[in-house]
Amino acid sequence: KRGALLELAGLVALLGAVNRDRVGIIHATPTGAQLMQPVRGRGRIMHLTSRLLGSPEPLMNGPAEAQIPWQHIAHAAPRHSILLWLGDFPARPQPEGWGVIRRRYNVFTFRVDDPWDRELPRTSAFGTYDPVGERIVVVDPNSRAQREQHAAWREAREEAFRELQPDTLSRLTVSTREDMLEAMVGFFRARMGAASKQ
Repeated sequence: KRGALLELAGLVALLGAVNRDRVGIIHATPTGAQLMQPVRGRGRIMHLTSRLLGSPEPLMNGPAEAQIPWQHIAHAAPRHSILLWLGDFPARPQPEGWGVIRRRYNVFTFRVDDPWDRELPRTSAFGTYDPVGERIVVVDPNSRAQREQHAAWREAREEAFRELQPDTLSRLTVSTREDMLEAMVGFFRARMGAASKQ
């Protein structure tokens, strides 16, 4: 997921360079946030992107939730700027002040799913390591209870994502097995097509 999200972020940054936009990055991780000030120009944006791609991976046994500096984000760019939030988007309450941020910016939300997010693997029971709980757990896709738990988890996550960004043309969900460039191009083409019909 992390690799796919970084790839998407890099593609969006390159799109900004082609369009001669200013591009800034806030890379939030469980250990804090790295603020990369907005720059313009292909060379500077490429350098910014290389800094993002070179960021160290967070520790698997460290804090689980990213520390996003929402108070800073609320005033980080001029009104009507594009704010692109890329992440996993678990079923959590909306950030404080989210309504203000949505009114100030044009907000796009990009989520990456792995195959397990969408359905349990079709196989017999197996043991796997849970890095968050730091324990071995048994996953049994043939268990009705586990399938129902997974379905409830998936629906809660989907509902939270819909509530966070109600506009279907402003949110994207892409699988780690999909081509990130094709997914991004399809997203912006859908937006352009909807705009041309208005």
